[in-house]
Amino acid sequence: MESGKQNEYVAFEEKVRRTVYLDNLSPNVTESVVRTALDQYGTVKSVEFIPNYLEPRNMPQCALVEMEKEKQAKVVISTLSEFPFMMSGMPRPVRARAAVAEMFGDRPRKPGRQIRICWLDTADPDFEVASKLKQLVKKHATETTVMLKHQLEKEEKLAKQQGETLKANYKKYEMIDSLMADGAARRLARCYNLRVSDDSGLSTFH
Repeated sequence: MESGKQNEYVAFEEKVRRTVYLDNLSPNVTESVVRTALDQYGTVKSVEFIPNYLEPRNMPQCALVEMEKEKQAKVVISTLSEFPFMMSGMPRPVRARAAVAEMFGDRPRKPGRQIRICWLDTADPDFEVASKLKQLVKKHATETTVMLKHQLEKEEKLAKQQGETLKANYKKYEMIDSLMADGAARRLARCYNLRVSDDSGLSTFH
């Protein structure tokens, strides 16, 4: 029986090595989006989103993506670390790193590991340590909430700016296309002694 548990944990460790941890994913990202984005690096075996119980609203998502081979997982990590990689939603570059065993909620118990649980009396020296750890966790949770809120505000502002820039550029292209279509550009060119060329669908002034 112990041998079976050992084999189970070895198989789990192999799974961890070929799994990528994706962070800072847009809330709009779905499993099919992740598969489509990463299929170019290899075969995606499974995608598991890690639920955010503390901040269930419009916050960045995390996911564990298991690739078919460990080498493929390394390629994904190195590529996403070197180049900004976008997956749907607001301008939010995805972060990637190697997964670790503690990220898996269904991980098997490590052979030989024992967990001891007990109640602590207030007079116990470890009680003060446990209380400090509890307060530290609360402090970190508060700091994380503030940082994520600030990050969302910046991303929303950037998304709005990019949207306005895109609309402005589109209007410019529409105006140029309209001028070329009704001949206004050529009439202006003749007035100012300019030559208009229209090669391969691209109009230019000389």
